[in-house]
Amino acid sequence: MASRLVTPAEAGRLAGRPDFALIGDIIEPGSRVLDLGCGEGELLAWLIEHKHVLARGVEISAAQVRKAIARGVSAYQGDIDEGLQDYPTGAFDYVILSQTLQETRSPEKSLREILRVGRKAVVSFPNFGHWTVRMSMLFSGQAPKTELFPHDWYNSPNIHFLTINDFEDFCAVQKFPIERRYFLSGESRVKSFPNLFARMAVFVLG
Repeated sequence: MASRLVTPAEAGRLAGRPDFALIGDIIEPGSRVLDLGCGEGELLAWLIEHKHVLARGVEISAAQVRKAIARGVSAYQGDIDEGLQDYPTGAFDYVILSQTLQETRSPEKSLREILRVGRKAVVSFPNFGHWTVRMSMLFSGQAPKTELFPHDWYNSPNIHFLTINDFEDFCAVQKFPIERRYFLSGESRVKSFPNLFARMAVFVLG
């Protein structure tokens, strides 16, 4: 019996990543795609099978790279903070940076390199401005520890804690053109006051 096709939304649920559904919709069939911080390769594997993309993945964890390769994804171990100098300008149609921006040491440098090697950048990140984070800080007086940010301050992979408004201001200052923006709370779209109610943001930069 043929197995049922896995949708990007289902892949996102399996990986705990609701942004996968949106990114899966954004990427055009047959595109050249680079996923920075590709994890175990769930999203790239879906894109390869269902959108027939030419995909490459970069991941700092050797264990996750092995799992990505086992899925049939071309991935290698690397640190995106060290740059993308091995890739020529315009090598990819899309460069994906999903829930990784807040972990980079130099977001400005990383995004400039991404927009050099990619025609478009797809960037997603958790929104530090969500109301649960604000309430946690207000009532605890400590670094927030919520479902969205479950780590203690001393073992969190997050270096930068940014809000949706912060990112839009950053793009304006750096002159990174925003083509599209999407805001999520779980699998639902947020239409009003996203900086307060969206748990996650997905931006497409040109």
